[in-house]
Amino acid sequence: MGGTNPYIEKAEVELPTKPYTVTFVTPDQKRVPVQVDPGKIPYGPTGLPGSLLDIALGAGIDLEHACGGVCACSTCHLIVKEGLQSCNEATDDENDQLDEAPAITLQSRLGCQCVPNGTMDLVVEVPALNKNLVKEGH
Repeated sequence: MGGTNPYIEKAEVELPTKPYTVTFVTPDQKRVPVQVDPGKIPYGPTGLPGSLLDIALGAGIDLEHACGGVCACSTCHLIVKEGLQSCNEATDDENDQLDEAPAITLQSRLGCQCVPNGTMDLVVEVPALNKNLVKEGH
């Protein structure tokens, strides 16, 4: 399920022009590096094109996204440990949804809305409270 939410502020994004790496750190501390190819963005129909959710799903990382990646829930909550400065700024709508996520930090973002510009590699933590990963026992 994917699409857009016409009721929220449109995020301003800068898509990458060169390859970069996003390393996802799962709740069991497994590190999953994903090489992002700008020519293949979007990887699918879910989340903003080039978002961390789009990248994760394209790499087979099953990140929860109950609303279909349209910034209407907080289930794709991620913590950007390194490289946050290369990502678009969070909108007020994203911050409102993040307020509903458990265990948020100053580096928290919604995977569906956080779009890196490719100027640096990222390290992204998937919180242990991510329902899909816990439910499926990854």
